[in-house]
Amino acid sequence: MPKVTFLPSRITAEFELHRLPYKEHGKQGSVLDVALNFGVPLEHTCGGNCACTACHVIIRGGESNLSPMDDLEADRIDLAEGLTLHSRLGCQAIVRGDVVVEVPGGHPAARK
Repeated sequence: MPKVTFLPSRITAEFELHRLPYKEHGKQGSVLDVALNFGVPLEHTCGGNCACTACHVIIRGGESNLSPMDDLEADRIDLAEGLTLHSRLGCQAIVRGDVVVEVPGGHPAARK
């Protein structure tokens, strides 16, 4: 069962792939979908439609356990504040294994 650990709150969500209830924000099984299912506050101003960068996260481990970045996400992520080489949009990055995700300081989850 894959796990997503959210930093700095240190909340770990463990779940079965394809059995997580879809919260209808972002792609099904995405970092955002996992966050919403486990009560981790992750901003998503556009409703998870890859139209903003509010759900920007930094992948600190398990990057290969996420779906590849598509062209739409690549174009949008360039606008994210605090962009790094390991940045992803939580609404687009589908979890396929264990991942460690940092929610940047401006997000509510980082202030817990």
